[in-house]
Amino acid sequence: MTGVGKILKKCLGDMSFNTGGGHINWYPGHMAAATRAINSRLKLADLVIEARDSRIPLSSANQDLQPRLSSKRRVIALNKKDLVNPNIMHKWVDYFDSCKLDCLPINAHSRSSVQKLLELVELKLKEKIAKEPTLLVMVVGVPNVGKSALINCIHQIASSRFPAQEKKKRAKVGPLPGVTQDIAGFKIAQRPSIYVLDTPGVLVPTISDIETGLKLALAGSVKDSVVGEERIAQYLLAVLNTRQTPLHWRKVHNSTLKELQNETYDKHDYNIKDLLPKRRALPVASNVHYVEGVAKEVQSALYTTLSEFQGDLEDENELEILIEKQFEALQRALKISNRANEARMMVSKKFLTLFRAGKLGPFILDGVPIVTSKS
Repeated sequence: MTGVGKILKKCLGDMSFNTGGGHINWYPGHMAAATRAINSRLKLADLVIEARDSRIPLSSANQDLQPRLSSKRRVIALNKKDLVNPNIMHKWVDYFDSCKLDCLPINAHSRSSVQKLLELVELKLKEKIAKEPTLLVMVVGVPNVGKSALINCIHQIASSRFPAQEKKKRAKVGPLPGVTQDIAGFKIAQRPSIYVLDTPGVLVPTISDIETGLKLALAGSVKDSVVGEERIAQYLLAVLNTRQTPLHWRKVHNSTLKELQNETYDKHDYNIKDLLPKRRALPVASNVHYVEGVAKEVQSALYTTLSEFQGDLEDENELEILIEKQFEALQRALKISNRANEARMMVSKKFLTLFRAGKLGPFILDGVPIVTSKS
């Protein structure tokens, strides 16, 4: 068992993702109804776009739907490709190709990216196009993989082709899972007519593997409140440490130290006005530069704590001690007061926000499976 697995077992105990009990329940009522609706419509679908999160290409698959999807024309759209390492993403494309599955990394907020997806869809429907007057394409996936953003981009493309659709209601887009709760469709082609249907994000009623559940939570497919921000942040730190990712942030650490030294050198003598209370002002630079600065502080803090660590990352007790030190370092880096109520919760939330926005660098949580050639 790896260090991550050991610390999960020790610190998270018997936590489980299920509908019937345990410490964590995750299966809102609308998901059961949505699952029934999706299953009934899958019978009519000529092709399925299965949206997954590029950071978790396997973990973001709805396992309950896989048997039904395997018998359908399918395109796996690995969304949020801008948040992952393109070199590793190529390996995932090769993996799906070896499984004889069409896969395309996309950015649902990029019209050109979604246009390529639609071109692949129409290519796969080429044989059907000659036979059927109307074709149905369904978009399915777990919550928060970007289905609504994808549908909205498809809507924009469809509106440019068929202006009459422009006033139709667009899908809601938000950072929380479970935003889309109904089914809506758009026409994307004429002769034959091709319609694309959006569906609510649905998870399986039971997630048997705790690490898969935590990956889904880290990616935002399960609400933070269900698992707990601190647990998710602890899992993220365990993953980063066992992969020794912070050690790759040495340049960031050095540049951060240099900036701090420059600030010290440039500092003038104190004036009596400096002692007066001041209103907390927004950063002079843009919010983007401010967030990047915070991310560098976080990376520097994690680099320092891991580089000074003399223990064994495979030992769950020592890894746990390291993670505790890192929470303290993150609290200083994020400038969260020791007196602040629920300081650890605030640290966890800000840390997770930076990771999910890609500010800590590109990252894929799932490992590419090793495919053995059949002789």
